[in-house]
Amino acid sequence: MMRVKVLDPNGALSTQERAIVEKVHKLSRAAGLMHMPEVGIYQSREVNAFATGPTKKRSLVAVSSGLLNEMDDNAVEGVIAHEITHVANGDMVTMTLLQGIVNTFVVFLSRVAAILVSRLVRSELETVVRFAAIIIFQILFSILGSLVVSAYSRHREYRADHGGADLAGRDKMAHALRSLKSRTAISQANDRTDDAAIQTMKINGKGKMMSLFSSHPDIDDRIARLEQR
Repeated sequence: MMRVKVLDPNGALSTQERAIVEKVHKLSRAAGLMHMPEVGIYQSREVNAFATGPTKKRSLVAVSSGLLNEMDDNAVEGVIAHEITHVANGDMVTMTLLQGIVNTFVVFLSRVAAILVSRLVRSELETVVRFAAIIIFQILFSILGSLVVSAYSRHREYRADHGGADLAGRDKMAHALRSLKSRTAISQANDRTDDAAIQTMKINGKGKMMSLFSSHPDIDDRIARLEQR
């Protein structure tokens, strides 16, 4: 979906591409990863990066061309360290499992609640009421479930910031966050509209969302927590 160009460490790479691969491998070794993540670059003016993959053995760290063009070397290293920490913590799998559990409870509880409600009406209306109640309760429980998923996503971002500080150094991680903050408005203005599905995997989320539903904490709060650590 993001049209990521996966870089072959043994292939012909530009100086910039080679530097990114070396950074990812160096930080991966520091994080204790036995299998090096794949490294990729996707063409976008947004200043961002993300990590994905089903397991620690099969993962991908991708950075945008906008990030490479706009950020200095120290900030790029801080961003990559953050994403490597996501891989080391197994965050991609955990988020998938959590979302699956939440979805299961939403489906189950909405049907239980619909059955209880339908028993309160006349028998000839029971089927219609139950069908309508299932839809309504699924919407309500989905909203509540999204609060749980978003809260965990914000928690893992704090952990990834701290892990990134351990790998690259606190100064580089804080510098990366400040660089992201200074470019947030530009990133959001140029952000793709079709990448919402992977927003939780990125280092920087969209700041206009209500805080309870946001996948990422406010950058100022992330910087403050990092400096207080």
